[in-house]
Amino acid sequence: MASVETAAEHERILREIESTDTNCIGPTLRSVYDGREHGLFMEKLDVRIRNHDREIEKMCNHHFQGFVDSITELLKVRGEAQKLKSQVTETNRRLQDDGKELMGSMEELQLCRVQQRNIATTIDKLTHCLPVLEMYSRLQEQMRAKRYYPALRTLEQLEHTCLPRAGQYRFCSIMAENIPKLRIQIRDTAMTQLRDFLESIRKHSDKIGETAIKQAQLQRSLDSSVSTQPRALIGRRSRKEAAAATDSGGHGGSPVSEQDSGILDVEDEEEDDEVPGAQDLVDFSPVYRCLHIYTVLGLRDVFENYYRKQRRKQARLVLQPHSNMHETLEGYRQYFNQIVGFFVVEDHVLHTTQGLVNRAYVEELWELALSKLIAALRTHSSYCDNPDLVLDLKNLIVLFADTLQGYGFPVSQLFDMLLEMREQYGEILLKKWNITFRQVLDQDNFSPIPVSTEQEYKHYTSQFPLQDPELDKLPFPKKLPFSEFVPKVYCQLKEFIYACLKYSEDLHLSSTEVDDMIRKSTNVLLTRTLSHCLHYAIKKKNVGLAELVQVIINTTHLEQCCHFLEEFISNITNVPPDTANATKLYGTSTFKDARHAAEEEIYTNLNAKIDQFLQLADYDWMAAGQGGGTLEASDYLVDLIAFLKSTFSVFTNLPGKVAQTACMSACKHISTSLMQLLLDPEVRQISVGALHQLNTDVKECEGFARAGPVAGFQGDTLLLAFSDLRQLLELFTQWDWTTYLADYGKPTCKYLRVSPHTALALLEKMRETSRKNNVFAQFRKTDRDRQKLIDTIIKQLRNLIAQHHA
Repeated sequence: MASVETAAEHERILREIESTDTNCIGPTLRSVYDGREHGLFMEKLDVRIRNHDREIEKMCNHHFQGFVDSITELLKVRGEAQKLKSQVTETNRRLQDDGKELMGSMEELQLCRVQQRNIATTIDKLTHCLPVLEMYSRLQEQMRAKRYYPALRTLEQLEHTCLPRAGQYRFCSIMAENIPKLRIQIRDTAMTQLRDFLESIRKHSDKIGETAIKQAQLQRSLDSSVSTQPRALIGRRSRKEAAAATDSGGHGGSPVSEQDSGILDVEDEEEDDEVPGAQDLVDFSPVYRCLHIYTVLGLRDVFENYYRKQRRKQARLVLQPHSNMHETLEGYRQYFNQIVGFFVVEDHVLHTTQGLVNRAYVEELWELALSKLIAALRTHSSYCDNPDLVLDLKNLIVLFADTLQGYGFPVSQLFDMLLEMREQYGEILLKKWNITFRQVLDQDNFSPIPVSTEQEYKHYTSQFPLQDPELDKLPFPKKLPFSEFVPKVYCQLKEFIYACLKYSEDLHLSSTEVDDMIRKSTNVLLTRTLSHCLHYAIKKKNVGLAELVQVIINTTHLEQCCHFLEEFISNITNVPPDTANATKLYGTSTFKDARHAAEEEIYTNLNAKIDQFLQLADYDWMAAGQGGGTLEASDYLVDLIAFLKSTFSVFTNLPGKVAQTACMSACKHISTSLMQLLLDPEVRQISVGALHQLNTDVKECEGFARAGPVAGFQGDTLLLAFSDLRQLLELFTQWDWTTYLADYGKPTCKYLRVSPHTALALLEKMRETSRKNNVFAQFRKTDRDRQKLIDTIIKQLRNLIAQHHA
């Protein structure tokens, strides 16, 4: 059984060897060597080989005749082939002989073709190289001519177009190596020109600003005549022109000019009526050129940051005022010119470039400038004490604001600051007018103005609105009731109003606002400055009663003219005086207060003069009685009455009430002073004789009062000033104590004005006199009785006082 399986396996292996590729027979042979029947397999393999050999032999025997026939045919063909070879060799020889000349021609043709190909290649290479050389030559010329933006464009074309086409040549490599260096050179040169430009406009910004302000002035004069002209054109070309300039230049304007940066020379240009525009003074080509160059180089952000940073630094320098700027108007003008010049340049750059500066950047700079400018003006203007300089400064600020407003900058804060400066201007005016009013008062002679001719009269009435029909009828020469002070003060009030009006011009205020400002300032002038000056003149030492009388007359006329001042203000502001909420002038109250102060000063001076006379009083309080003789008034009192008569004669020009009050005040003061003499604590003893002398003096005063030194008193009104003293003296001289004590407290009492305290004080002084006399006459009955009577009356008076208190 095992031999059958082995035989079958060997048969399978043999078939596999016959049908399998020799490359894959390895595994099959290994299976034979792995088995134990290796010899048996080799025997089967030999048998199989012999079988195949027998089959091959059979096949060869079957085809042998055909093979012999083929060899015979082949031998025949060899002979023919020899003949053909000989013929071909001969033909080749003849062909070679005949083709030698052709080969020469072909070689020549080949050489020509090679040369032609070389020439075409050379021409092609030159076609690509010549533009490179030409462009490089053009680049060198542009660099020498300082036309850097076209040079940069040429450089870009050379690098990206021409050099790649030219191929790898040594000169191309050299050019390619030089291109970055040339770019850096162009960038640095453009930046140098930009620095020169920035330095130039920094130095000449005042000239640029001056030109822009002149143009604004010209525009303002045109606006006053042609109101339809747009305000936005002040100091600048129209936006259409700026846009046209931008469009023609591509990206923010082209570097049309290749001149050096800086301020253009316009002095040699032909003069004409137009002021050259500020932008016409500046060559902006360095900015445009540098912007385009940095844009092409891909460094636009770097350039924008550098430009803005430098301009911010310049802005801070421009906005830093000189320490002595406040001394002259020229200092302020130069400061404003520099600021205007700076922002004119920025505005032009804003509208002729795309993105170099934007509106937000310019507005940020303007906000910075406004804050520093307003702070500087507040500081420096505070040093100024000249109203003319402040007014000129205000006009300069208005022109500055109008100029920049024409360029689109908001300037409302400047006008707000001008309103703040209005308060300072008002204070300076008040100081100036304070000096003026004091000079007028110091120079015034406080006498009515004598007028000799009609011309003189018209001269004064043109200065002051005097309306007095009775005075007009009087013949010349005549006197005006007031002194020189009145027309001078009235004219100065009008000058002050004009000065206030000048400041209010061009501040874009309504007529009502201007009217209100002027009225308020005038009120301050009246109530503070003029009032203080008048009080100063009134309270000044060595001011006589005649001068005070004239002050009252002057202030009365000034008070009457206040409504003319109201009309004057209404006329210059075109605001009716009866407008709702209109501020009223306080002139009437000011002059009334001054007049009342003068009146009080008259009363005070008059009383002081009376005191001077009373100091001369030298009463003998221990004088004995004169018996039946007649007493005469004291000398000092006679002189006092004469003085009062002459003084009150001057009061004829005063209002009646003032003269009456002065007269009544003088009489009351005399009465009170005489009463004080009686009750003076230092006078401890008073005799009946002294009372009789004082009674005589009082009668003299009553005679003066009864004579009516001042008109207007009804009946014996003036005598009432002496009624207290009169009743007291009558009580003691007539010794009418029974009536006094019986009727005290009744409305019909004869001695109603005699106080028990006063009577008691005087009676005690008389008791002291009686006691002293009784030391020597104590045995006389009449004296003892009188002493007892005085003691009794004193006791009754004390009881009366006690009852009154209870």
